[in-house]
Amino acid sequence: MRERLSTGVDVLDRELGGGVPAGTVVAYEAPPASQGELLLYELTRPRPTLYLTTNRTEQAVKDAFEATDAPTGDPEVGYIPGADAIENARRAFRSVPPESTVIIDPADALERADRGRYENFVNELGNHMRNVGGIAVLHCLDTDHDPELRGTTEHMADVVFKLRVEENNDEVETRLTVPKFRGGNALDSSIKLNLGERVQVDTSRDIA
Repeated sequence: MRERLSTGVDVLDRELGGGVPAGTVVAYEAPPASQGELLLYELTRPRPTLYLTTNRTEQAVKDAFEATDAPTGDPEVGYIPGADAIENARRAFRSVPPESTVIIDPADALERADRGRYENFVNELGNHMRNVGGIAVLHCLDTDHDPELRGTTEHMADVVFKLRVEENNDEVETRLTVPKFRGGNALDSSIKLNLGERVQVDTSRDIA
């Protein structure tokens, strides 16, 4: 089994037996109207991180990191223009040092590219992360209008995290599932989370 690397999120590391294998490409699906970005921020904690934003300015992302109370690292932030986002992202991740994390937030702009180009991009990203012993995270916004290539992302990713938010009786319930874990065991049940100041297990009610 390949070396396990911490995700930076303690609850996930416990559930996943220490983290995810080096070289993993993670598809992280979360609704845009959620606190799901907290998980992204904490993913920057254990290793040097390149945080590539496709829809916010670099300064906006840096401001968000400064404002959060969640434990984070000090990522390098880069902006990926929408014009030829795939080639711009490819140039950016090729320069990351060994044992790094690459986050693309969100990956939707890349998922709207030509299928062949996108498949080549994900394969190259995975190969590069295996070579450097790091982790790549594709943040996929979960909406009613998913990009055409979302299924391709789920198929090609090594690990899939899915965040679900439900409102019941004026209470917001957030659950994380891991339906796919190539090279390990997918989780049999969801993790109920409390996304307040940081990512924590919700112990106020029973955990499914």
